[in-house]
Amino acid sequence: MTDAFVVNAEVRTDKGKGASRRLRRLDNLVPAIIYGGDKEPVSLTLKHNEIIKSLDNEAFYSHILTINIAGKEESAILKDLQRHPARHEILHADFLRVSKNQPINVHVPLHFTNEDACVGVKMEGGAISHQASDVEITCLPGDLPEFIEVNMADVHVENIVHLSDLVLPEGVTITALQHGEDHDLPVAAVHKPKGEKAAEETEEEAGEE
Repeated sequence: MTDAFVVNAEVRTDKGKGASRRLRRLDNLVPAIIYGGDKEPVSLTLKHNEIIKSLDNEAFYSHILTINIAGKEESAILKDLQRHPARHEILHADFLRVSKNQPINVHVPLHFTNEDACVGVKMEGGAISHQASDVEITCLPGDLPEFIEVNMADVHVENIVHLSDLVLPEGVTITALQHGEDHDLPVAAVHKPKGEKAAEETEEEAGEE
């Protein structure tokens, strides 16, 4: 894990869509909320330039954050984020309080490694495709990884890497797999180029005539 992220926030008293628009346009602030645990939800404001800078770091999305609310600190994860559809602008952020003894569900990024050395690419002429860029995991806050590695080195052509193939850190489980084998979805595969595959199928059909 990287060093702790600190999010500086202030308590927000003005609520509603009109108030939120004023915060964003006039004060360059982002409306937010922190909720969960045994406390009431609290409406917050964040400085837009600070939260934008934090979001540039991939680890921010899968890290236990320190929310500094007027000098009082709470531990939380980023649960939801609303972005403007056209501008580089954050519209709203949701933070979920966490407790060290309570498991959490978090989406963490997948890091695909050894793609250049992949046997299905280097030796067999295939190409790698990604079916997922992140995965939802369940773990205690202290076990939260920044990412899950997908080692592509030994994947042969026409083979698929599923969720169940991923090597997980201790204390971490994949949330989808808790719902049964039908949820063991693919995350990556190595396929032959379309033209080569079509040519092989044509040759097989000709041989059957």
